[in-house]
Amino acid sequence: MKIIQPYQTIGIMGGGQLARMMCIAAKAMGYKTAVLDPTPNCPAGQVADIEITAAYDDIEAAKKLAEVSDVITYEFENVHYTALAELEKIAYLPQGSEVLKICQHRYTEKKTISDMGIKVADFRLIEKPEDLENIEYPCVIKTTRGGYDGKGQMVLRSAADLPAAKELAAQAECVLEKFVPFSKEISVIVARSTTGETEVFPVSENIHVNSILHQCIVPARISPALEKEAIDCARKIAENLGATGVLGIEMFVVDDRIVINEIAPRPHNSGHYTIDACVTSQFEQHIRAVCGLPLAETTLHTPVIMVNILGNHLDKNNLHNLAPYHPLLRHGKIHLYGKAEAVNGRKMGHINLLGSHDEVFKLVDESGIWV
Repeated sequence: MKIIQPYQTIGIMGGGQLARMMCIAAKAMGYKTAVLDPTPNCPAGQVADIEITAAYDDIEAAKKLAEVSDVITYEFENVHYTALAELEKIAYLPQGSEVLKICQHRYTEKKTISDMGIKVADFRLIEKPEDLENIEYPCVIKTTRGGYDGKGQMVLRSAADLPAAKELAAQAECVLEKFVPFSKEISVIVARSTTGETEVFPVSENIHVNSILHQCIVPARISPALEKEAIDCARKIAENLGATGVLGIEMFVVDDRIVINEIAPRPHNSGHYTIDACVTSQFEQHIRAVCGLPLAETTLHTPVIMVNILGNHLDKNNLHNLAPYHPLLRHGKIHLYGKAEAVNGRKMGHINLLGSHDEVFKLVDESGIWV
């Protein structure tokens, strides 16, 4: 086990909002940070000590990150695998590249989870459009690589949707999943350290709008038995993968059972509530895990509803105009990500609304911001 001491440097592949919040947590703990991202003045670059502007597959830039870092982590699973594997040869990457490789490919990811004896939706690989003959509706087709917030996927409800699905399959390898008639979407944030220690955060109930996460409700409105099953599944996945760091595991509730949807091998949007509502945030826990420090408590000290702030929820001419949010600020804390341009559907920040769910739901409805 290697312990990274304060005042040493944590390198991060990726410079978006997740890396930004990692940097903030790391700097509060006395670490320096370096980020690699293709966008100048990226969200994480604004708070990091060192900013390297380069493409994710730029091997020389990755080597430069390694030169200035004592440990390296990554903020999202679409970091270039080849560059990361090369980086692993010359730098300390406690997460490793193998978990990333599994999670970057939806078919491999589902097979890996299924092989653990954990339930996923029935699935099969689609390598060409002709593989879509004799399918059962409804079903979901997804590209095996890339895609997020509903991108690179579509629901097939009847044969009328087949031409569009075949067009998608002609462009990229896909996975076809049986449609899951879920009653709720939930997620669990689990952390595993370099010593094999694990800690799990409270279960989040997630509500999506237009395939983008809108609200996270914590505690989730599920039974104690389902909560235990979700947490047990999260621990089992983290341990079987031999993961290090934080994992966000998305799940469906189907007939009082858990079905795993997908794994994100890094902090997750549905864990942002932990910044203000838990003893430890997912970002501090991630830094602790990759630096070889003991993991901290994950106790929820107040009910919370996290609401994403998208580009269409902000004044495009003045991104710092928070006047519409003033009625909510007594109950909530706003986190904006430092993005230069507000684009509709793009995540610009989030607000953690603290207090009883009924009270917070009323505030959200009355604000009219998210209509």
